[in-house]
Amino acid sequence: MFRLLQIELIKLRTSRVSKVLIVGYFGLLLCIALIAAIKFDIGLFKFHLADQGIFNFPYIWHFNTFVASWLKLFLAVIIVSMMSSEYSNKTLKQNLIDGLSKKEFILSKFLTVLLFSVVSVVFVFAVSLVLGLIYSDYDELGIIFSDLQYFIGYFVKLVGFFSFCLFLGILVKRSAFALGFLILWQVVEGITAGLLYWKAEAIAPMVTRFYPLNAMSNLIKEPGSRLGAVKSAANQLGEEFTKNYDVQTLDVIIVLAWTALFIYGSYAILKQRDL
Repeated sequence: MFRLLQIELIKLRTSRVSKVLIVGYFGLLLCIALIAAIKFDIGLFKFHLADQGIFNFPYIWHFNTFVASWLKLFLAVIIVSMMSSEYSNKTLKQNLIDGLSKKEFILSKFLTVLLFSVVSVVFVFAVSLVLGLIYSDYDELGIIFSDLQYFIGYFVKLVGFFSFCLFLGILVKRSAFALGFLILWQVVEGITAGLLYWKAEAIAPMVTRFYPLNAMSNLIKEPGSRLGAVKSAANQLGEEFTKNYDVQTLDVIIVLAWTALFIYGSYAILKQRDL
């Protein structure tokens, strides 16, 4: 397995675009820390975002994984471009001539997906831990290391999304078309979900829960309404949030099932395709 991963890392090191995107991705993840610097001081109005509790343990795990998950498109571009260059540079054909089986080729790509996901999780965890230790009102170990479920959801979400991108890269071959197909798929999911809620609202939540991109989105729900200030404002308006913010086991299973289908589909397409 290490040999397969090593082959992919060599390919990434020789790609200037990939290196720029990777640096940009982790640079933007690091910029989450800049949120703490947002301050407004206008006369009597003083506002410091870090004082609103977004960096309190364990809320920070939820907030930062949610924000970081929006940046996954950077690595998605790398995954898609990686497959596109395999076809355009004919490295795929050369790898097979050199003795790499199609199953090993897909495995090497999936190992790259896992590596990207693991490194992303570790990086976000480290940034979040530092920010929490600086700004959190709570420093008890039991509180600090509670709610780490969001990193499980974040990891599964990344693996599922990158596997989908890998599947599209193999299916479409060209990176621009693959990314266009990804956007189109999101639009199709949105339209069909809207029609379901319009025509069959009772079953719509359960049906749409199985949509691949929607299932990935459901893993980490928006954290904004968990903030104390938001809850207080809602209570004053007579509203109450009863939302379950936990990472749901069913959503994890759904995304893992889609991941398995995407990887198998990638292998099936490659196996049948004449290279």
